[in-house]
Amino acid sequence: MAKHTLFAFGSSAIALTAAALAAPAFAQTAASPAPEASTNTTADDTPMVVTGYRGSLNASASIKRVAPTIVEALSSEDIGKLPDVSIADSLARLPGVTSQRLEGRDQRLSIRGLGPDFGTTLLNGREQVTVGDNRGVEYDQYPAEFFKNVVVYKAPTPSLVAAGIAGTVDLRMLRPLAQKDRIIALQLRGQLNEQQKLNPDGTRYGYRATATYVDKFANDTFGIAIGVSATSAPTQIERYNAWGFPNEGSAGGNLFLGGAKPYVQSNKLQRYGAVATLEYQPSDNFHSTLDVLYSKFKETQLLRGIEFPIAPAWGSGATVQPGYTVNGGLVTSATVTGVHAVQRNDRNFRDADNFSVGWNNQIKLNDKLNLTVDAAYSLAKRTDDLLETYTGTGYAVSGPSDTLRISANPNGTFNIVPTLDYTDRNIFGITDPRGWGYNGTRAVVQAGFLNRPKFKDDLISLRADLEGKIDDAGVLSGWQIGGNYSRRKKVSAFTSFFLCPKGAGSNCSVDSGTPQFAPIPDQAVIGTVPLAYLGVPQMLALDPIYLVNNSLASVFDNRPVSLVRDNTVTEKVWTAYGMIKLDGDVAGKKLTGSIGVQAVYTDQSSRGSISRFDSATGDVLVVPATGGDKFWRILPSANFALEVANSTYVKLAASLSMVRPRLDQERVNQELNFNFQNIGSSDPTRPFFQSTGGNAQLRPYRSANVDLSVEHYFPKGGYVSLAGYYKRLTDFVNPQRNLPFDFAAVAASLPAAIRNQLATTVGVVSQPLNDGRGSLKGAELTVSVPFSLLTPSLDGFGFYGSGSYTDSTIRLGDNSNPITLPGLSDWVANASIYYEKHGIQARASYRYRSKFLAEVAGLSANPTYRTAKAEGILDAQIGYDFQPGTTLEGLSVLFQARNLTDRPFITYQNDDVRQVIDYQRYGREYYVSVSYKF
Repeated sequence: MAKHTLFAFGSSAIALTAAALAAPAFAQTAASPAPEASTNTTADDTPMVVTGYRGSLNASASIKRVAPTIVEALSSEDIGKLPDVSIADSLARLPGVTSQRLEGRDQRLSIRGLGPDFGTTLLNGREQVTVGDNRGVEYDQYPAEFFKNVVVYKAPTPSLVAAGIAGTVDLRMLRPLAQKDRIIALQLRGQLNEQQKLNPDGTRYGYRATATYVDKFANDTFGIAIGVSATSAPTQIERYNAWGFPNEGSAGGNLFLGGAKPYVQSNKLQRYGAVATLEYQPSDNFHSTLDVLYSKFKETQLLRGIEFPIAPAWGSGATVQPGYTVNGGLVTSATVTGVHAVQRNDRNFRDADNFSVGWNNQIKLNDKLNLTVDAAYSLAKRTDDLLETYTGTGYAVSGPSDTLRISANPNGTFNIVPTLDYTDRNIFGITDPRGWGYNGTRAVVQAGFLNRPKFKDDLISLRADLEGKIDDAGVLSGWQIGGNYSRRKKVSAFTSFFLCPKGAGSNCSVDSGTPQFAPIPDQAVIGTVPLAYLGVPQMLALDPIYLVNNSLASVFDNRPVSLVRDNTVTEKVWTAYGMIKLDGDVAGKKLTGSIGVQAVYTDQSSRGSISRFDSATGDVLVVPATGGDKFWRILPSANFALEVANSTYVKLAASLSMVRPRLDQERVNQELNFNFQNIGSSDPTRPFFQSTGGNAQLRPYRSANVDLSVEHYFPKGGYVSLAGYYKRLTDFVNPQRNLPFDFAAVAASLPAAIRNQLATTVGVVSQPLNDGRGSLKGAELTVSVPFSLLTPSLDGFGFYGSGSYTDSTIRLGDNSNPITLPGLSDWVANASIYYEKHGIQARASYRYRSKFLAEVAGLSANPTYRTAKAEGILDAQIGYDFQPGTTLEGLSVLFQARNLTDRPFITYQNDDVRQVIDYQRYGREYYVSVSYKF
């Protein structure tokens, strides 16, 4: 940030301090844990214990209320029972928070319009690694039953190390010494997907089983909490993907469906997890806590479908017949002949492990001084097997062709009705139907492909904090200083293989005699699969594992583009902070908060490779490369919470914050390419030399933030809150910035015959760069109202809901046109109506988000962005807790229904909802749970 901006911020903080005389700090390590149950007061002042969902809302409101900064919180209804199916489901109902569905599950969070790359996730206050490709946590890796509270910090504080720009999610485990009695809790949940299994080897039934044990020993000085969980969750997905919509000359130049891939997908997620917390407090002077979490995550995805190249303009070789129909410049129905499709039987498998351990020790040195030492280690490992197998009528469009009738559906997909029988093994065999296979130098018979990426992400951290009290100093109640060291290292390794029919030849190459067509063995056939939802009656269902083990040969993919992907990114970060805590009265009003600063020093580095030309052999070689950078960031912050009236708070926060770029953007790798069509060109838009890769010197995003919240809490539960925020973003990462670069050193190694044709040695390097800037602003309204506030006759009924609006303007480089922020929905809203009394609980919840830029898997599973349509999702549940004094006391039953609106996930392009690219329908899901608490 420019010096004058930093000075202005500092002056503002001083002015606020002088005006308010100081403010009480957030006990910045975390807000106090919520109680087991919330206590309200009835009209006759008799304490009334509120449990279940109402207790969860009250406990969450208590965390929000006492926090001297702006937070949102959710609390479990009981041991091992968050209010929704998953953590992400629950978090997506918080004000200003929403999620993106992947594979039918809520996984990626956006906070205040900023996607998962702009936030961080903590476990008991400690930064966590992820099994995902980058920093954004996929919440499937955490079993929801293991957490007592989740707090979302929307404003940073000096002691909140590794805070994000969007927000910071802190997952908090149960503390055994805080429990009154021994607890043994068991839960079993069955799951059913509405759709029949779409693949013969899929399933629509699943389960989740959990067990929790909590107890105290040695006169309540030693506590233990243990939890175990096992999950098997199915998903059935009807999928459609369009290649795009070129202008088709043979169809009058109108937009025309370029190609499409209708698929059916059956997923099965298996997760096994365990947690343990050991807590020891022999006296008021010493408190030690050890947390351990392990999660094993396996997912199998079975995908079967047909890839139809259609538009002649994109090289399909097909012919558009006369008589097509056009609506608004888009061909909505047509007959296409000469189509050679690719029938696919794919299998994706993910194996991931997540391990985290943290040890916290609090030592009371004297009445005014406390020392805290915390050590943590987090490890995530993931291996994917992304297997594709192809069948067709002949190699390189040599077999019988198909005639298709395509017609647009109201939802933006296209019906594709074929003439060929895609179950006929007399026509279809193992081959490379389009002749797409190419290893960089020669054509190969690519009858399949295997990608096998591996990721290892680990982080160690050591933290020490010294906290002191200040007596008789007005609102200045204390101080805190601390330091944190962390080392994060992410290793990404990629291996891929061409698959071809077994037999003669070598390296799968065509010129070596590799078989170009092979019959489908009987043992590989497991049935047929209908794609009738898009017009294809049936296709062959093959076992891809059998094919790869018995019918296909594999050849290592050694193309330069494949070999320069491996990389390691390491970040060593030293953070020092200091702050003054504020807690006292100003003009008779209660004031809390903090003023302080973080100083962050980063040493980041990357090891990888760069491809270059070898003049001796004429080959492109891969050579090792290293890079990195070292830099400081100074991050001041001020937080104030003033109780302006009884139970009415005004909270103000001002800060500078940062968040680090994606890890794949920090890699040093560069892939060099030569475009021989441009060899004699001196036009900078048509370079001969081109290099694409990462940037090991990339800096974090930075943001100057102002947050304001007005909150009123009702005496018998519930609250209303109105918040506004503004973020000025700088050093915004442009993911692909083209820069001129002189490749003279590379040109010198080229053969003379090539050098003599060069018009210039200046080419283009494409890499991420911190040349973006902009702003983001918005407002949030939250209402939580038990209807007993209106009339006692409605006791048990209530409403919880929120709505938020966010607007952003982000520009990259010298481009005057603003971009759309990934994950940003202008409007986000959610509403829940509930009833809970006499053991009965019922709730209906609806959440809505307007259109947004979604991250989806593109070619070769690489992430890409597309506009997703607005979506509204309705969930509901009803259950009964058997009451104290009854024979079945401690038993609970619960029925849940998810996605009752059956809302599909849809993306489109060119701001035209007719140009649908992705369509995924997940169907409704139903759950029945039985739990027992001893």
